[in-house]
Amino acid sequence: MPLKVRVYEVLISDKASEEMDAIYTYIAEILLSHVAAANQYDRIAEAILSLEAMPERIKLMDSEPEHSKGIRAMSVDRYTVFFVVRADTVYVTRVLYSASDISRRLLNE
Repeated sequence: MPLKVRVYEVLISDKASEEMDAIYTYIAEILLSHVAAANQYDRIAEAILSLEAMPERIKLMDSEPEHSKGIRAMSVDRYTVFFVVRADTVYVTRVLYSASDISRRLLNE
């Protein structure tokens, strides 16, 4: 009998979408590389879409209150995608530059 894989709906918050656009804009306009900007945007988008299958493969964050809230963090190059899994849906809440003060930025939601 074939193995049945559970498929999750992936929803991206307005904030996460804005952050992805800002990443693209920064790389394209400040670093002056539209090709690198598009490639980075695509890598982040592909990683997010991969959460359709087995999003729990990404562990819960160790820090509090993120752990208690069920927040998971997935690294994509120099960026971190934050998301929660509820029933059959993955909610992507933030996409942040990994070298930024992530704890402070998450608290400011």
